[in-house]
This record gives sequence, C-alpha cells and structure tokens, in this order.
Amino acid sequence: MRKLCPNIDKEDGLETVLEVPVPEEMFTSMGNNLQARLENMLTWMKAQASDKWSQPMLAGRINELRFLLYLVGSPLIPLQVQLGHSVHKPVKDCSIQASTAKYIVQQYIAATGGQQALNAVHSMCVTGQVKITASEFQQGDVNVKVKSTEETGGFVLWQKDPDLWCLELIISGCKVVSGSNGKLSWRHSSNQQTPIARGPPRPLRRFLQGLDPRSTANLFIDATCIGEKIISNEDCFILKLETNAAIREAQSGPNYEIITHTIWGYFSQRSGLMIQFEDSRLLMMKTKDDSDVFWETRTESVMDDYKYTDGVNIAHSGKTSVTVFRYGEQSSNHKRQIEEKWKIEDVDFNVWGLTKDDFIPPSDMQTS
Repeated sequence: MRKLCPNIDKEDGLETVLEVPVPEEMFTSMGNNLQARLENMLTWMKAQASDKWSQPMLAGRINELRFLLYLVGSPLIPLQVQLGHSVHKPVKDCSIQASTAKYIVQQYIAATGGQQALNAVHSMCVTGQVKITASEFQQGDVNVKVKSTEETGGFVLWQKDPDLWCLELIISGCKVVSGSNGKLSWRHSSNQQTPIARGPPRPLRRFLQGLDPRSTANLFIDATCIGEKIISNEDCFILKLETNAAIREAQSGPNYEIITHTIWGYFSQRSGLMIQFEDSRLLMMKTKDDSDVFWETRTESVMDDYKYTDGVNIAHSGKTSVTVFRYGEQSSNHKRQIEEKWKIEDVDFNVWGLTKDDFIPPSDMQTS
C-alpha cells in the first residue's frame, strides 16, 4: 500500500501523507513510468476538491463507480448493534433454537480470543485494499452493455466505542466517506453534488465480515439456529436473524420502504469461527408516476485468513458477492452481479488520542 506521494505545493518539502493508502497496483495503473504516475497521482488528488467530476463526459463513469462503492464497498446494516462489554443473555424461557444460537455465539467468542480479549478493544484503525468487478446489466433476457472493468482501491476505517466510526474508501479516483457519530450515520461522495444521505446510527457491514467479533456476537445473540450446512467443506451451524417491523419502519424514508431484511451467519462446527455472512433485503420505492419499483439485494461474504492481532482473531481477507434485482409493474426487470475481494493490510487496536471530535459529521449536516 502506498501511503506517501511527493509534496503537491513544495517539491523540496516533506512527502504528502495520503488520507487513504492506495494499493501499488492502483498506483502502477496511473502511467507507464514513475514520473507519469506521480504526475497523474497529483492531478487526481487536486481534482478531489474541484468540480472536474461534474463534467458530463465523466458523470456516467462516476455514477457507475459510486454505485459500486455504495452497494458493495460501504453498505450499512439496518440494525443498531449494542456494544456492551458483556455478550451474554439468559437462556431461560428461550426456545431450543434460540438457546442453541446463544451457545454457538459463546463458542464464537471463545474462538475469536475470548470475552476478556474482546472487551479490551475500545477502538481500532484498519487499512486495506479492495478489488471490485461488476457484470453487465441483464434486462429481461437481454444483456445491456455497461463499461465496467476490475476496479482497484484502498480504504481506511476508524472505529471507537460506542457507535463511532468513519470509513474512507477510494477506487479509480472516486472517493466515498461514510460515518457515524453515535446519533446519526451518513454517506457521501467527494465527487457528488447531490445531498448527503443520512439516517439513524447503524453499523458498517464491513465490521461484520470477520473484522469486529464483538459486534458480530452482539448481533447474533438474539438469533435462532435453523439448521446446518456445508460451507467451503466445513460443517456449519446456521444462525438466522429477522429485522422486526419497528426497525424496518425506522430505517425507511419518505420515498422508500424496507419490506424485509434477513441476516444469516454460518459458524464452523470445527473452529467456532464465522466463515460466511449473508443478508437479503427487499426495498419498495415510489416513482414519480406513483408506481412501485422493488429492489432486492442479496449479499454473501466469505471470510478467510483468520489471524490474531493483540489476542483477537479476525479475518484478514475475503470475498463478497452481491446480486441486485429490480422489478415492478411499470419497470423493466433487470439483474446485476457484483463481486468485491478485500485484503486487510494493517490493524491497530486502542488507537491513542482518538476522540469523538474525529467523527464529526460534514459541516452541511451540522447546520441543517
């Protein structure tokens, strides 16, 4: 990961520290030689603060990248995960399926380092790289050409208890910033002229992809065990969690409604670790002509390369597959598939000096 580049304003000054480290592969693709790559890197950095990206010839390209970043790079889970230090709930008056799930979660806690190790983590900083690819649109029985190649990028993620986090994610010159200050969450693009998306505090899906075991345990402590399945040659227990009506209503907006959102976790019977995480969401949107359009998103993440960092066992790589369906009476049905591969480069726990002031929303949200 490249973290430095030449000083933009003073050639003899200290090197500029990149806000988001970028993979060497992304830097290499910026030119045929080192000089060209450095010049293109500087041009790209300056363009982040300009209106260059609003030009019509680039608008389609940026909209495509933003679609990929929002959908697979920085999605949120519509549940407020409680980050209490004690992940334990009594099994009295529970069904067999619910009490079995609580036992599986306790085994998962042990497999990821134990309650004491998880409780010792109060904040984290994670850097990593991603590769995102997307298929063509399938409209009915016809494939619609969309210029989309493999996009390479990097991200930096900051987190602090409780409900404080900030993600900066860059691919191919498009940057998305997502965050939560404990009272609300937001998401916007540096190349975006439209209003910032906002809502109640929610966890980033990336936390639940083997990166934050305590959040994962808190999420599934209220789940039920619905059976077993073989995943990647591993016998796994399946834990299922349904989002209730009150939460769905709170997450819905004036022009859309969340109909269902279901989450599954697949926990290895051998190691106790979660090796697959799935969720499925059905969204209904109102169009200008008052017709209903439905968006169904199915997301599946497979975690790999579990390694210990300061006594906590987290996944350092994985793959996420997303399938998007769009259909409705007045809408052309279409389908698209997207895949993200990620790799964690560096993880630091209990970052010194990290405060609430590091998670302040954008200025236009504070004044609105």
